[in-house]
Amino acid sequence: MDKIVALAKRRGFIYPGSEIYGGIAGFWDYGPLGVEFKKNIKNEWWRHIVQMRDDVVGLDAAIIMNPKVWEASGHTKAFADPLVECKACHKRFRADKTAEIEEHASTHKKPQWTEPKQFNLLTEVFLGITEPKEKAYLRGEITQGVFVNFRNVVDSTRIKIPFGIAQIGKAFRNEITPGNFTFRSREFEQMELEYFVKPGDDKWFDYWKEERMGWYKSLGMNSLRFRDHEPHERAHYARFATDIEYEAPFGWSEFEGIHHRGDFDLKNHKLTYEDYTPWVIETSGGVDRAALFFLVDAYHEEEKRVILKLHPKLAPVKVAVFPLVANKPQLVDKAQSIFRELKKYLIVSWDDRGNIGKRYLAQDEVGTPWCVTVDYATLDDDTVTVRDRDTTKQERVSIGNLVQYFQEKLV
Repeated sequence: MDKIVALAKRRGFIYPGSEIYGGIAGFWDYGPLGVEFKKNIKNEWWRHIVQMRDDVVGLDAAIIMNPKVWEASGHTKAFADPLVECKACHKRFRADKTAEIEEHASTHKKPQWTEPKQFNLLTEVFLGITEPKEKAYLRGEITQGVFVNFRNVVDSTRIKIPFGIAQIGKAFRNEITPGNFTFRSREFEQMELEYFVKPGDDKWFDYWKEERMGWYKSLGMNSLRFRDHEPHERAHYARFATDIEYEAPFGWSEFEGIHHRGDFDLKNHKLTYEDYTPWVIETSGGVDRAALFFLVDAYHEEEKRVILKLHPKLAPVKVAVFPLVANKPQLVDKAQSIFRELKKYLIVSWDDRGNIGKRYLAQDEVGTPWCVTVDYATLDDDTVTVRDRDTTKQERVSIGNLVQYFQEKLV
């Protein structure tokens, strides 16, 4: 993990939040490459879940909702973790994280622990300019925005059950022990689908399990497994639950859950469809966790180079354009014209520093799939060298065919 964290900061993927003031635990900023990478994950998810389907529509709900939403959903009472505190140093730990507690105990003499107490994860905010201000919450999940808009979506579209409502957005949790880089954060982004079905139509739970696992594998992620929740593990709303886990450096870790929520939410919000209360199958993925695991999975070291073997659709920069040397105006001008043309269609990088070999290595490290080099032959025949990141193989491609060449590889 140390190598991933170092690369993420050095190359502009992820920075500690407000670092110049000492940072703040559980908050992270995405740099120039990170924001493109994260956007690509969300775009691919949206394309797969919404754009390519006839039975799913999108939504973007407000982060702050009427507090009655969280009362009806059960979060003000049930959305909590058991908390213990070390009486010696006053550090707090989740009572169910035995490994963290044991590690702390091994470095402290005879630690004494408080009795476990329930610790609500909702983050309070206060609205208004005069006292007393109105208490509300930053949403602890983006799910409830879909449920409270269920009737609006049904009334304003022609969609019929079975159908889904998809959403991507920020959520906030007052985590006791944020850690493992961006894995456990206090501010994070979710990509969720709430899929509404007739009561008793259980086939959709297994369907969405396979759909979601298949999506991650199609984008090159390996070392995945399903883990079914035991009854005592399930959230207060879940009839069944399965996690998609990745074998991270810190162990098998969940980054997407598929939940059978039954009629819990719509019933509590007193919402129906025609003459019945639909069941809901939910797929809830963490954008930040997915980004972290895509980075970890893509990281490879070879004898002379570090490579991020990101799927080209996820790579923050698709193509880097170089002049062979930077002191030949004809080469630079030609390369600049190619760079400007490709930028109309793709995220493209320019680099004319140092020798060509070092430029290739720099692009390998950030996952750029292809590099285009303008050399002396270009001036004669209007072809360029296109180098593949993973194989390092090169081929000559006509300048006029470059846009189509890359677009076909990104389909």
